[in-house]
Amino acid sequence: MERKVFVTFADSVCFIHWTVETVHPNLMAQAFSLLVEDLSFRYRDRQELAIRDISLSMEPGGLLLVAGPSGCGKTTLARCINGLIPRSYKGELTGSIRMLGQDTSSLSLARISQMIGTVLQDPERQILGTRVISEVAFGLENLGFSRPEIRERIAETMDYLGITELAERGTHNLSGGEKQKVALAGVLAMKPKMLLLDEPLASLDPASAQETMALLRQLVDEGMTVLIVEHRVEDVLKIRPDRVMLMLNGVVTYLGPIRGLESAVDYHEVKLPAAMTLKMAAGDPAPGEPTLLADAFEGAEPLVCFENVGFEYENGVKVLHDVTLNIHRGDVIAILGPNGAGKTTLAKHAIGLLKPNSGNVWVEGRETSELSVAEIANTLGYVFQSPSHMLFAPSVKEELSFGPKNLGHRPEDIKKEVREAIEIVNLSGLEENPPLALSFGQQKRVTIAAILSMRSKILVMDEPTAGQDYKNYMDFMDSILRLPNFEAILFITHDIDMAVIYANRVLVVSEGTVVADGAPEEVLKDYDLLERCRLVPTSLLDLNLEMFDRTQKFMRAEALAHISPVE
Repeated sequence: MERKVFVTFADSVCFIHWTVETVHPNLMAQAFSLLVEDLSFRYRDRQELAIRDISLSMEPGGLLLVAGPSGCGKTTLARCINGLIPRSYKGELTGSIRMLGQDTSSLSLARISQMIGTVLQDPERQILGTRVISEVAFGLENLGFSRPEIRERIAETMDYLGITELAERGTHNLSGGEKQKVALAGVLAMKPKMLLLDEPLASLDPASAQETMALLRQLVDEGMTVLIVEHRVEDVLKIRPDRVMLMLNGVVTYLGPIRGLESAVDYHEVKLPAAMTLKMAAGDPAPGEPTLLADAFEGAEPLVCFENVGFEYENGVKVLHDVTLNIHRGDVIAILGPNGAGKTTLAKHAIGLLKPNSGNVWVEGRETSELSVAEIANTLGYVFQSPSHMLFAPSVKEELSFGPKNLGHRPEDIKKEVREAIEIVNLSGLEENPPLALSFGQQKRVTIAAILSMRSKILVMDEPTAGQDYKNYMDFMDSILRLPNFEAILFITHDIDMAVIYANRVLVVSEGTVVADGAPEEVLKDYDLLERCRLVPTSLLDLNLEMFDRTQKFMRAEALAHISPVE
């Protein structure tokens, strides 16, 4: 029995209440869905702590957003809460975690998973079934549910998420966003009391992200406790989390209501709503604008040419329909569109990983059907959506050296290329680390660096911002545009603000066809088109369109803060 102090927050005011009665610790813990006290963890073979002295509590029906730079410890905290640490990830763990009143240190992973369902950053690591329906059933089967109840829960959950039509699809043929929805369905079907989501929006198109956030708000309103680890802070703020927790270098720097966020957050590190950034950046020096690639030579042949390209997978699903487009020197192209639209399939045709069933693709005047992937790699470097599809080497340095070696670069050039690529993506000090032991965001940056070190003429990146904090991806995009070897850059993204800030050309892909192709200020002002293609205007897009008469170009929020208002 002991005397307790309760601390509560009302907006930005802290109230301290002394209790006069004594309360048993177990009774205190039972009042919370989750109670974390003095939690620290150090991974095996690492000298520094990944997280240090973290304490937090969540009541039933609570919604907590955890944000912070890539590699700050957010995923480590999530692994501690869902039991993967110390059961799957070994190291030194101190402190305690109580879930629904029970100390999790003595519980099995299976028992913890019944209490808290987890959706991982990378759905590739979570999906085991070959068909969608079997994947959603997997957890229920392992928990011993009867067949009728499994069928009922699958139907109910897939209908709830709007993915019933995916039931018989092979999981390997799904887009990244579709895989994310299937992973969520598998967790929700088990009806946990709590939900832990690690970067749930990373692979989702804007409309799906909006729908997912609305779903999570509904689950919270129905009494579920939800903890979201997410870089896309603006999207989560729209569903009114009770509190926000900011982390930096493994420690909590802020834990409180949204109202106190402005005074606690660095807008360079965390992407905030445009109006909030505008206000915070007004007193700072104006940032430089992104470098542009060299202009296209008038009359020059296109670097890549698609002519009436059609493609379908072996299962008969038609993915591309009569696609015709050219990629020119100087293009910085954002490819936007809903999940499953064919964006990644389109990119894989450019690099020769897929060959068209009809039509032709030329790279520098040669048909890809006559070229090997290795030959095309001299011209096009491709960063896969999922890091697990690329990473294999025992160290970051060896991973980055692999491509240049295979392209026949000289040893002294490889050293320089690897060093520069590491600096661009902010991985200095991690050269000897195994890539697959890094955080998801760091893994993604390794895959980008691996392609940068190859010095191809055209860079193609699939979801480059997945798992990245705002500062990291702005820094590496700024640096990439300054590299002299790139003649064109393409990036597939669900982040419309990436297109606003960096693209000089936007392609919108929907149902396997290119439905719009033009300058960002022309394509993105068509809100009817965006809605049809499941693209949601952002606060930065709204602000740029509002100020376009004065700026005559799209700009980042930090730069807009220094544009003089209309007199």
